Amino acid sequence: MTSSCLSFNHCSSHSHSNSHSHSFSHSLSFSHSTRRLAHSPLGIHQAQAQARARAPSSPCGGGRRHLHKENRNWASSSRSRSRIPFLRLCASTQSSSSSLDSSVPVPVDAELQQQRQRDSLLALEDENGEPIYATVIEPFRIKTVEPLYTYTRKQRKDFLRDADYNLFKLSSENVTLDFLTDSGTGAMSANQWGAMMIGDESYAGSPSFVRFEQAVKHLFPFKHVLPTHQGRAAEKVLFSALGGKGRVVPNNTHFDTTRAHVEASGAEALDLIVTFESTSQKHPFKGNMDVDALRSLLEGPRGKDVPCVMLTVTNNSAGGQPVSLENMKLVSELAHAHGKPLIMDACRFAENAFFIQRREPGQRDRSIEDIVRDMASLCDGMTMSAKKDGLANIGGWLAINDDKLAASCREQLILTEGYTTYGGLAGRDLDAIAVGLQEVVQEPYLEYRIRTIDYFGKALIARGIPCVEPLGGHAIYLDASRMLPSMPRKQLPGHSVACALYVEGGIRACEIGTLMFGGAAKNELVRMAIPRRMYTQSHVDYAIEVCERVAALARRGSLPGYKIVEQPPSLRHFSAKLRPFTL
Repeated sequence: MTSSCLSFNHCSSHSHSNSHSHSFSHSLSFSHSTRRLAHSPLGIHQAQAQARARAPSSPCGGGRRHLHKENRNWASSSRSRSRIPFLRLCASTQSSSSSLDSSVPVPVDAELQQQRQRDSLLALEDENGEPIYATVIEPFRIKTVEPLYTYTRKQRKDFLRDADYNLFKLSSENVTLDFLTDSGTGAMSANQWGAMMIGDESYAGSPSFVRFEQAVKHLFPFKHVLPTHQGRAAEKVLFSALGGKGRVVPNNTHFDTTRAHVEASGAEALDLIVTFESTSQKHPFKGNMDVDALRSLLEGPRGKDVPCVMLTVTNNSAGGQPVSLENMKLVSELAHAHGKPLIMDACRFAENAFFIQRREPGQRDRSIEDIVRDMASLCDGMTMSAKKDGLANIGGWLAINDDKLAASCREQLILTEGYTTYGGLAGRDLDAIAVGLQEVVQEPYLEYRIRTIDYFGKALIARGIPCVEPLGGHAIYLDASRMLPSMPRKQLPGHSVACALYVEGGIRACEIGTLMFGGAAKNELVRMAIPRRMYTQSHVDYAIEVCERVAALARRGSLPGYKIVEQPPSLRHFSAKLRPFTL
């Protein structure tokens, strides 16, 4: 027996926006509560805290006619965002306060005072006279829905056992909230679906490729653009040309398929990320590459074995952490000084640019597009999965400047993916990506996207659940080693927590630790990647409750460790068979 609830496939129709108005539709076609998130890095909470200080007897406080310009200090803006969303605070306080209960008589003067305090909220405006609201709503409305199914705990335990305790092997129909990955799992917009209708399926010279190439070069002006069916295909093509036995490829942190393609070529994948004392230590750019370590490599005896330097933005394996523009400049200068090309793994380039805009000094007044172009200008090429910040369900590309390298990669592309103007993709997919690249750099979308993660993560941290901090852009990363401090790494604590999330609440997440990376694992993390434009606040609130339950079970010592009983030679987390240890 299953019960059904609704999930939403979000369709949005929009074009370019400016700082005061934009063509996103801001009405939601569902009736439950909208997302209650901070409005800006300054935060509506800071202004309302000042207002409440004037009238401490009311949860809604007094008003302030004009707000100062945004506080651009990252640390203080981070603190303002960590406060409880104001409208939620008002609602919870009012529901528990007898003085606001309609069944209790209120003195006339007190009632007038409360009304004045509520009216003072009307005075909240920015420096341009625009009203400021505490709720950041989804910048789209919902046009189609599909059902979600829930099962009993016993059914989920049976499903997991039948899948050999490997979450990748579960049927998606047996999953309630699918946070396994944000890759290709989001909802496309109405404009993207419309663009697919004009897709041209010609084998060669398709106008769909022309539109795709123009959209890519608008943000990433590399000389050669080679479409692929997804990001790992771009990696395969690139390292077929650059890899090889005895070579070493440095990166801030290689993700799973990048590492696998480097190693499959015979080369060594070397992670050179800046290290921190703990996953909770705060720094605005914890995804940065260790420049000193890179210098030591390039100037040392193995420098001659480096075919290229890579940078992954955002740094997925490190908790979705961004890389600063300053760090990218230093890495670029060092690589070029030693004659090495810099290749960007740009899967989440827009989220990284948003963090640069909001956290890096001197970047706040720049557009996302300009920051993205600056990132590209520092590099000699890129690999890209359009299933992330291309906002598409399939696709990717390899872009490079070097003519000789491009010729070698083009030969490999034709051999493995297809002709150079479709690269394993249908024309309609190329058009969907072209539109997605226009939409992903729009700030209302990115504001909503990042604040969704912020809302989720801050709620978990407030409940004492350890997460990678500061919170990243596309996912919440639970620190399983801190949730299960007595469980040895060989018993896969990250996988233990991930399995518990499914058994207790039907949430499918992804272990990023010893199961995925073996001895190369730096941490034992559980990634809950949020598909783009797919879930609403009620889904996130439910996930928060499930995480709280799993954390309680972990504290009680009720989560088993796991052992691998069968595995392939590489990328074992996709298909390994596991069994739980008996508690």
